[in-house]
Amino acid sequence: MKTVFSVDELRAVVADWRRAGESIAFVPTMGNLHEGHVSLLRRACELATRTVVSIFVNPIQFGRGEDYARYPSTLEDDKQKLQAAGLDLLFVPNLDQLYPGGMEEDTRITVPVLSTILCGQFRPGHFSGVATVVSKLLLNVQPDVALFGEKDYQQVLVIKQMAHDLLMPVEILGMPIVRDPDGLAMSSRNAYLNASERACAPLIFQLLTRAADKLRRQDTSLIAIETAGMAELAAAGFRPEYFSIRRAQDLSAPRPGDTSVQILVAAWLGTARLIDNLRVEMPAPLQSV
Repeated sequence: MKTVFSVDELRAVVADWRRAGESIAFVPTMGNLHEGHVSLLRRACELATRTVVSIFVNPIQFGRGEDYARYPSTLEDDKQKLQAAGLDLLFVPNLDQLYPGGMEEDTRITVPVLSTILCGQFRPGHFSGVATVVSKLLLNVQPDVALFGEKDYQQVLVIKQMAHDLLMPVEILGMPIVRDPDGLAMSSRNAYLNASERACAPLIFQLLTRAADKLRRQDTSLIAIETAGMAELAAAGFRPEYFSIRRAQDLSAPRPGDTSVQILVAAWLGTARLIDNLRVEMPAPLQSV
């Protein structure tokens, strides 16, 4: 495994691979890697002859008062995991490499509509920060395919829309959520949970599965399901932001006749903001919303 720290070094390696006719799969991360990240790399190794992982904690996707300054940094441990998984190239840029114009004056990319709902409502500017840094990475890695975990389902849709609209020649793949045995979606931010919070956190997935059962039966309105989810989270000590049922393809409001919906949740537990989601394929089209 080779590690590079500059855009010029990255481009030189990629150019050699391209001249040799090799395919490239890419997994962008913010480090503090867990099994969810490693599963993306394993799939990347199956899809291409060369693999690239980036580690960069992107400041412009964090809002005021969020955890940018304390986001866990575990580079040496991350390198060991990536080496063991068969990575070819690790890209670890600094701020000057990715934001040569400075963070305040650097160009921004914004994906309309998708970026302002759900997490975008509670984290203004977050998805513009994501779209901007991912576009820079894609332009320089030049992968054939880039893989993203579907725990951040809204993020996957934002990036797919961006790549489509900007005519980027890359396939964006969303990969299934990897969960702990008790159902909690793996996340770097789970490290913020203390013992009692960690014991409580799996309730999120339990509520998602209960809501999915109600949806399939179609004996309860969508609003009632969402309201119950919010109430149960609050009663358990969470500070929920949303518990929402949306169309899977674009996160718009469900409509009668839909057969594929996504239940999405965001809630604070202590100092950790947790997100999760669950796809529901309806046995019969939605009759009402």
